[in-house]
Amino acid sequence: MNDIQYEFGMVGLGVMGRNLMLNIADNGFSVIGLDLDPEKAAAVETEAGAGKPVRGTTSAEEFVQSLRKPRALMLLVPAGKAVDAVIASLLPLLEPGDIVIDGGNSYFPDTDRRVVELEAKGIHFFGMGISGGEKGARFGPSMMPGGNREAYERLRPIFEAVAAKVNGEPCVTFLGNGSAGNYVKMVHNGIEYAIMQLIAETYDLLKRGVGLSDDELQSVFQDWNQTELQSFLIEITGVILQKKDDVTGQPLVNLISDVARSKGTGKWTSQNAMDLQAPVPSIDMAVLMRDMSKLKEERVEAARLLPNDSLQVSVDTDRKEFLNQMRNAFYFAMISTYAQGMAQLKMASEAYNYGLQLQDVAKIWRGGCIIRAACLTDIRAAYEQNSSLANLLLDSKIGDDLLSRQEDVRAIVKTAIDKGIPVPAFMASLSYFDAYRTETLPTNIIQAQRDYFGAHTYERVDKLGFFHTQWD
Repeated sequence: MNDIQYEFGMVGLGVMGRNLMLNIADNGFSVIGLDLDPEKAAAVETEAGAGKPVRGTTSAEEFVQSLRKPRALMLLVPAGKAVDAVIASLLPLLEPGDIVIDGGNSYFPDTDRRVVELEAKGIHFFGMGISGGEKGARFGPSMMPGGNREAYERLRPIFEAVAAKVNGEPCVTFLGNGSAGNYVKMVHNGIEYAIMQLIAETYDLLKRGVGLSDDELQSVFQDWNQTELQSFLIEITGVILQKKDDVTGQPLVNLISDVARSKGTGKWTSQNAMDLQAPVPSIDMAVLMRDMSKLKEERVEAARLLPNDSLQVSVDTDRKEFLNQMRNAFYFAMISTYAQGMAQLKMASEAYNYGLQLQDVAKIWRGGCIIRAACLTDIRAAYEQNSSLANLLLDSKIGDDLLSRQEDVRAIVKTAIDKGIPVPAFMASLSYFDAYRTETLPTNIIQAQRDYFGAHTYERVDKLGFFHTQWD
């Protein structure tokens, strides 16, 4: 038995757990890891190097007894039943006041259940979203914890030390009660889905629609990353387009299947948004297009039976002007997507009593995470100026930015329609903007139809109350 009382414990020494554990050690905190695989438990000590207060073990008893009280330990195991199984195995060894953190992508109702179950035993449970992948875990992720505010103080020094930094500010903060952390990470992933879809549509329109070569495409994304579009996803797209296949010498991306996989967090975002009646059409379309990609055999047959002759339509503007329109259109759609996600977070915070501060969410998304982008500085500023802002589109600076770019996004959508190239995320982002600023929507006819066939009643604009009409 090692006599050191470790500051922090890590359960699950896979890629993420091991790298985050090494990050904690590099920042001067002693850390012990638990994994049933002896090789993983031993490897973490070797990787840390001599002199680092790092230990790996396969014994749950040794793991728990080696932690300083109140104990703080994180689970980085697959979401779902595995989390409950690990908690059940450790629970008899824990004491009131101890803190258990789930660092995986757990569905937020599971986190709420676990908070209640462990609270009954005097143990604090945190759901904490972590974004940044393997590299982020090792050198600085964005972390999104939710749970008990007082218990967070035990974790804060460690988390602030290991998180990514932007202008000296750590990309982690206490977000709110219960499952707030997991919920924010879920919406983060929904926004991620939508921005990835927007990039895919941009790539498709520039390649099939305008005829840019692979080298030209790579140059476009590389150049855009030096503009207001600067972001992690734009940056890595430029890197991806540059990569050549070792065997054929062709651009590797051209050899990758178009059947897109997913782990469900985008779907969860859309599903819960519908429960809250929070419109997030760009995220919805991103989820649906991944589903569409799976219909490969049907699409191959449809391409044969329903050929697209519209690709021969020429683009009216010159290439330089079109690329400028495309850049403005992407910025417009990206901001529209962030607006949808932040509006969902606001509604969820009110519905689930999270107490979210959206300026803090924008702050910790600026570094470390997958959706980090230069525009988050303006988004943070909008919420700092007005913390009760209902929607980003109502901020004067952001609203003016979109108004100045709306003609470009309309031109891009028209070009895509003329060429028969699907751009549903761009269309959804524009439609969201247009619908949100429409004072009177045509849904009055829907209310009348509902009353006609189902006697569901309707409200009037000239008097209060609910009314029913015998239409025929």
